[in-house]
Amino acid sequence: MEHIRILIVEDNQEQSEHLSQMLENHGFYIAGVATNFQEAVEMFHHKDFDIIIIDIFLNGRPEGISFAEFVDVQPNGLKPFIFLTSATSRDIFNRAKLTKPFAYLIKPYNELELIYAIENAIEKFYGQDNSFTAEEENTVISQEHLFIKKGKSLKKVRTDEIVYIEVEEKYCNIMTVKEKFVILISLVKILELLDSSKFYRTHRNFIINILKIEEIIPKDNLVMLEGNYKATLSGKYKDEIISKFRTLK
Repeated sequence: MEHIRILIVEDNQEQSEHLSQMLENHGFYIAGVATNFQEAVEMFHHKDFDIIIIDIFLNGRPEGISFAEFVDVQPNGLKPFIFLTSATSRDIFNRAKLTKPFAYLIKPYNELELIYAIENAIEKFYGQDNSFTAEEENTVISQEHLFIKKGKSLKKVRTDEIVYIEVEEKYCNIMTVKEKFVILISLVKILELLDSSKFYRTHRNFIINILKIEEIIPKDNLVMLEGNYKATLSGKYKDEIISKFRTLK
């Protein structure tokens, strides 16, 4: 499990430190702080992050917009971003709007307004056509991540960290080695959204990540998984699961 990772582009040290502390208090992780266009581009290419908060004016110039324009043309690296700025000029706003930010917030900002803007941006950006949003759990499922609202923060779970999923009535228990998550979604629906080369049903109530298998015990109808987890292996799915592995005779 990971925190949502945020890249901050802000040239005012006092403001960036205050913003970083506030975000960390809400369960986010600061991936880096850039103070100008060049630093922002460098961090964009070398830091692991999920969303960017950008100040428009950096060292007196609207380099924040230039950076947003740079982000917009990245063919395989597009990321969601929010403008957080003291710029109130209509001309600046009109130029910034063309970059399609997920929010344009004016300093001094309202703390909750910013937190909600970040969560909304994450949900909209990563909630693509192949994603599911659970109303009660505020969960976004994309091919590589789950973004789950837990407490006052939005947690990121990589799908390749999932060991298995077990259904209980209308809910799914998603198990990683370290933690359990519960979301409102059917087993059939979540299976449609996960990578079909890694996730397979072993039973009407179980989906497993075959990369997490440590042992298969056919006679006991069990699959032993990483983290000392076990999943039931029913006859309907047994041959399909065993066929995924080469056996020596």
